[in-house]
Amino acid sequence: MTKGILGRKIGMTQVFAENGDLIPVTVIQATPNVVLQKKSVDTDGYEAIQIGFEDKRAKLANKPEGGHAAKAETAPKRFVREVRGVELGEYEVGQEVKVDIFAEGDVIDVTGISKGKGFQGAIKRHNQSRGPMSHGSRYHRRPGSMGPVDPNRVFKGKLLPGRMGGERVTVQNLSIVKVDVERNLLLVKGNVPGPNKTLIQVNSAVKAN
Repeated sequence: MTKGILGRKIGMTQVFAENGDLIPVTVIQATPNVVLQKKSVDTDGYEAIQIGFEDKRAKLANKPEGGHAAKAETAPKRFVREVRGVELGEYEVGQEVKVDIFAEGDVIDVTGISKGKGFQGAIKRHNQSRGPMSHGSRYHRRPGSMGPVDPNRVFKGKLLPGRMGGERVTVQNLSIVKVDVERNLLLVKGNVPGPNKTLIQVNSAVKAN
């Protein structure tokens, strides 16, 4: 069954494996999440748990948010997400979800908002190839042909310069190198989307073998 938790990306470091290999890891701090709601097929049409992460000041929460959190006997949460495909019987409203739901060696999917790159050209944004840089060439880093003559317009979906990054990205099949229960830390092999301090959602891998 699926497991999930919310946390913040702290940064990257490196650790040594027992065989001496140097492993680059991303540190994710996942302070205990709280189960705010259980959704069932009978009432909602699907099964999921709703988890909250990071307390919000009471004056910043409206009445519905406050009442929703009060049912779980907790403070209003800044981030609220759903985790589907869970075993509902294992969770109760108000229960804390901690990093110990995962273990060393587990395969996970990590979702976050990628770093914003601003306005970028077609080469960087879409990995297109450039033209010759030699003298006389009038085609260096342009987008290329806009399409055939006949429609007399540019088709939708044409890969052009524009805003890059700042999108929801999921990196699949990362492995957990270490679980630090005392400090609420997950050490994940490789990199995950987004800058430091960004919100990260960690779920069990959907394509794990």
